[in-house]
Amino acid sequence: MSPDLAAKQLQLLKEVVPKVSRVAFLRNPDNPSSAAWSREAEAAARGLGVRLQTLEARNPQEIDSAFAAMTRERAGALLIFADGIFLRQRRQIAELAVKRRLPSIYGTTAYAEAGGLMTYSANFLDVQRRAATFVDKILKGAKPADLPIEQPTKFDFVINLKTAKALGLTIPPSMLLQRIA
Repeated sequence: MSPDLAAKQLQLLKEVVPKVSRVAFLRNPDNPSSAAWSREAEAAARGLGVRLQTLEARNPQEIDSAFAAMTRERAGALLIFADGIFLRQRRQIAELAVKRRLPSIYGTTAYAEAGGLMTYSANFLDVQRRAATFVDKILKGAKPADLPIEQPTKFDFVINLKTAKALGLTIPPSMLLQRIA
């Protein structure tokens, strides 16, 4: 996952909750990619006039503690770093977000299926298809170092309207109709 997705995710969150001034950002500090995501999220938050509250969790118990801190610090929304630990706990995270009335955005559609509000991510089927193309080229003799680096070109944006209703949110009609690239 590219760290620049954090900016787009925060922008989408701000469109749904325009008056939000404090966004919690949950990350796993043991994941080396989370540092780059933190920097990108901080920069994007500043650009949107939002204060980012970074919280860390390495396991399910720390997730509960992080949500308690979000409540104490009065976070108005939540951005979740795409991490395997969080993905395995997606139902717990989605339920805690709804219980604490935190509009949230995630990095894979599995969260929306688990009850999360919104997801914005690269289309994983397309990413896997492109990876297969690379494997094919390598098996046919291409040197991996000679192959170009590719960024995703297809993205998925999912809104769970049932969760939006539970949170008392009205999703702007323009968001429901647009095709986000």
